[in-house]
Amino acid sequence: MNFADLGLSDQLVAAVTAKGYDTPTPIQAQAIPSVLMMRDLIGIAQTGTGKTASFVLPMIDILAHGRRRAMMPRSLILEPTRELAAQVAENFEAYGVNHDLKMALLIGGVQMGDQVKALNEGVDVLIATPGRLMDLFERGKILLTGCDLLVIDEADRMLDMGFIPDIETICSKLPAQRQTLLFSATMPPPIKKLADKFLSNPKNIEVSRPASSNLNIAQHKVAGSTRGKREALRQLLRTDNVSTAIVFCNRKTTVRELAKSLKQNGFLAGEIHGDMDQSSRIAELDRFKAGTINILVASDVAARGLDVKGVSHVFNFDTPWHPDDYVHRIGRTGRAGATGRAFTFVAPDDAEAIANVEKLTGMKIPVYDLDGAERGEEPQEARAETGEREERKPRDRRARGEKPARAERAPREERAPREDREAREPREERAPREERAAREERAPRPERQPREARDERRPRRSDAADPPSQPGDWNGPVPGFLNVSAL
Repeated sequence: MNFADLGLSDQLVAAVTAKGYDTPTPIQAQAIPSVLMMRDLIGIAQTGTGKTASFVLPMIDILAHGRRRAMMPRSLILEPTRELAAQVAENFEAYGVNHDLKMALLIGGVQMGDQVKALNEGVDVLIATPGRLMDLFERGKILLTGCDLLVIDEADRMLDMGFIPDIETICSKLPAQRQTLLFSATMPPPIKKLADKFLSNPKNIEVSRPASSNLNIAQHKVAGSTRGKREALRQLLRTDNVSTAIVFCNRKTTVRELAKSLKQNGFLAGEIHGDMDQSSRIAELDRFKAGTINILVASDVAARGLDVKGVSHVFNFDTPWHPDDYVHRIGRTGRAGATGRAFTFVAPDDAEAIANVEKLTGMKIPVYDLDGAERGEEPQEARAETGEREERKPRDRRARGEKPARAERAPREERAPREDREAREPREERAPREERAAREERAPRPERQPREARDERRPRRSDAADPPSQPGDWNGPVPGFLNVSAL
């Protein structure tokens, strides 16, 4: 089967052939005819199998008939990240080269002026992230009443990242009679229930078991300590024939610190995470695609749908918190039929996370020793799963410059029982109290005068000779200068 057998136009088949593709993937072979028949669709396939082309190619043929109007896009594609939106835009430009279609890309981190200008000129395809789309809609710069085709790419991520209110608002602004397509690598039952609200009698296409990983990817886990992850990563980068690699971390701070550490150790490394502005993120991706750097340290913004050809290795420096992210991360390698290798560093704290990953994928990831040997079980991992910690080795205080510990004191001699001590060392009997030497007597204190004699020297106020004062007269002390005449 080739692309011409799927019902695509000759111009579109020529564009696909010019890109070097002639045989559709399983998801493309099943999805493209259904999309051309204007049916709602839920497509589930492992990452790296060509889901993007399965909706981009039929959309180009559908939109070839009709005309565009200002501020009213004819179709809408929602993407969870800016990188995915830009990647879909590149596919439209490449495959739609023989069609007169206009496209607008609405993503955050860039100026709105050019985006508003493109909308005013009229677009056939609007590729957007929910945040920027809602922003322009609230400003009155866009109308969604003419949009007849909606695509929610990476549906589980879109609905699981907190975009549910935005998705519901956007769908309420779209025409009720529309075609809706959902594509994803994973579709958990709770998310599927939410997705069913947006589709009408959809056709389910499942070319692989949900959350299954690519069989072309050799998966390994490396057990060790948290502090030993960096040295283990550097050793694998030097010894495992790595041409290009993506290293995933859970936190943005870890991305920055690890990228800096790899550069200091002589590796050509770059970084990409959510705190970077859009121009910097695009510049780093361009350097990675061009081969200027061959190691990209990234957060999960690069885990979904990012298509970089020739990625030989994926390293999970941190075991992902959500098991679904593991499938998307390792899917950056082994794309388009190529083979790849994926390593996950597992510390004792990651025991629960890696157990959830193995439960989701339905396979036991083999343990990889740094000397290259594989084995099925790891005693350290087993101890980590049971919650037991390794026995710590005593620290050498002299190596760290600390004061050596004091030498242990010799044990004291056991004291003999009291009866034995009294038998050996009889106490001297004290002399009777009467026979002790009398203390020297102190000199007798002078006898105090009787109270009456003391009172005679200090007459009481009540005994004063002055008669009591009359009411209204001065009854205080009289200064002596009042008795002196000024004449």
